[in-house]
Amino acid sequence: MLTSVEASKKAPVISIVVPCYDEQESLPLSVPRLRGVLDCLIADGKISPDSYILLCNDGSRDATWQIIEQLHLQDHNIKGISLAHNRGHQNVLLAGLMTVMNRCDAAISIDADLQDDPEAIVKMVDSFRKGNEIVFGVRSSRDTDTWFKRHSAHAFYSFQNAMGLETLYDHADYRLMSNRAIQLLSEYGESNLFLRGIIPQIGLKTDVVTYERHQRVAGESKYPLKKMLSFSIDGITSFSARPMRWIFLTGLVLLVAALLVAVYVVTSYLYSDHISAGWASIMLSIWVLGSLILIAIGIVGEYIGKIFVEVKHRPRYAVAETLWD
Repeated sequence: MLTSVEASKKAPVISIVVPCYDEQESLPLSVPRLRGVLDCLIADGKISPDSYILLCNDGSRDATWQIIEQLHLQDHNIKGISLAHNRGHQNVLLAGLMTVMNRCDAAISIDADLQDDPEAIVKMVDSFRKGNEIVFGVRSSRDTDTWFKRHSAHAFYSFQNAMGLETLYDHADYRLMSNRAIQLLSEYGESNLFLRGIIPQIGLKTDVVTYERHQRVAGESKYPLKKMLSFSIDGITSFSARPMRWIFLTGLVLLVAALLVAVYVVTSYLYSDHISAGWASIMLSIWVLGSLILIAIGIVGEYIGKIFVEVKHRPRYAVAETLWD
């Protein structure tokens, strides 16, 4: 493979890595569009004719893998891998990147639904040829989202940053990475993957390109609100211990409140002829403190659970089949 400097001068080999889970409706529409973008870049002399698309099947339940096999037979510049079991978006994306490592000069990851505009690939390649080794695709607006989706997404980004997790606003997993960046990524061995948090930490020369986000070409979203919440929690607990510090600070605040209440109770006992039963305040205190204790235990449990997974050092995925000539 070319070095970053050489790739900026010569036509680099580009790999487009596409995670796929139950995308039998999307692939017949999205692959020709991606292939068209590659063909235009090849015709302009910006990338090598050896550039290709890698479709990564994440243990789909439908005919996704059969479609990938057909596409590979029709065009050998369309490659494929299939995981032995469904391992989630982050793991199948990592499997794809590790597969193309040392087989391309740069890899571009994009979802099969093509909500991320494939035309931004041209701007990513131009930026790479200027010497940038990681190019993030960032949405220019969220006009196509519902009001709830738009505001909840920004709330998640703000909350993640408040918790100590450095992420780019409106950036998902649409990005270009040089081969050197992928090699550095391979050194991160954690099982609890959150690539949006890991890749900004690699520290190579980066750039940002913006694009308009579109509707899915076909099929349904694989990220409902419940999954997005889980994904956000995984990201925070994988990269920051700040929630545990907040538990400690909350405990200090409650300790001060308890001391003030104790002073009030003692004063009332010594100087008041009549002390009300105070059932309401007692019950309220029990419920509030009980809830805080359970939340704190739950947060600590999240971290302990991640430690439990990490210390086992189990493989993050297993590739069952590969289509590569």
